[in-house]
Amino acid sequence: MAEFFEALTPAHAAMIERQPMFFVATAAKDGRINLSPKGYDAFRILSPSRVAYLDLGGSGNETNAHLLEDGRITLMFCNFQQPALILRIYGQGRPVVPWDRDWEELAAHFTLMPGTRQIFDIEVESVQTSCGYGVPIMNLERERPTLLKVHAKADPVEWAGKHKTRRTSIDGLPVRTTDRYIAGDPSTIPQD
Repeated sequence: MAEFFEALTPAHAAMIERQPMFFVATAAKDGRINLSPKGYDAFRILSPSRVAYLDLGGSGNETNAHLLEDGRITLMFCNFQQPALILRIYGQGRPVVPWDRDWEELAAHFTLMPGTRQIFDIEVESVQTSCGYGVPIMNLERERPTLLKVHAKADPVEWAGKHKTRRTSIDGLPVRTTDRYIAGDPSTIPQD
């Protein structure tokens, strides 16, 4: 049976910290719903009512576009071990990019990885737990290092040129520029 909470509890935080992955869902008023799995050490609980996750460049930037238009976001954690449990965080999110004023405060909570493009800062509106009895028991074999390797080998100038044209979502919504920023090199800050 589902239970709702106004904020994250210590028990919720403990369950979240044990999970090797989570899922992110966003949607704009019109268009597709975006649902993405996230791995790596990329999620942080900042307080019972605020969470954040580090976002790496990938195939698109739908979460950025959806949050700019609507702000709604749902995060889901499944306990693939015992006890069976699903935890959803419903909230309002915003993308924070490296040249934003509050980047340093948020980035201090993470170990930045190759391909870091933004951090999603999320105000928790409610938390829901449910049984998860239909979720299989699975073991993590290992992290998949491919995305980090691709970003570590990429030439930042070529990458920025390739992604400069990606200013819209797949449904045509605008996205904030998330070109790579190289720490200490102000010339890599995009000029919108």
